Amino acid sequence: MAFEVKLNHLHIAPRKARLVADLVRGKTAEEAQTILNFTVKRACDPILKLLNSALTNAKLTKNISASDLFISKITIDEGPAGKRVLPKSRGRGEVVKKRTSHVILILDTKREEVKKEKKGKKVIKEEEKVVKEKEIKKTITKKK
Repeated sequence: MAFEVKLNHLHIAPRKARLVADLVRGKTAEEAQTILNFTVKRACDPILKLLNSALTNAKLTKNISASDLFISKITIDEGPAGKRVLPKSRGRGEVVKKRTSHVILILDTKREEVKKEKKGKKVIKEEEKVVKEKEIKKTITKKK
């Protein structure tokens, strides 16, 4: 079950907000909250509020706890840029773009079944190796 939350027109440049998004991408919700609480970046507070909103939404609608969720996708896209004019010499003006961001955060439940299947395949392969090694030992002892 995926929970998607959006934050539009965040007054932080996308380049700076992506630094924070990269820290929490793929982490569990609890780990992400800890990371965002202790990271000193301006973009941490809005992303933490967005994460908390998604967790509350998951708890109220589907009764899923924070320990069962992880950040499956977080994207920071460009929003509209406000243009300001900075006076320069000889009567000229330089345009300064005040950039904004759109943040999309998707929480998803952990998939333990997939991990179990992968572990199961590894166990089967290891058992096959042991059987092959025993057969090789038998053939070696027969030759002697």
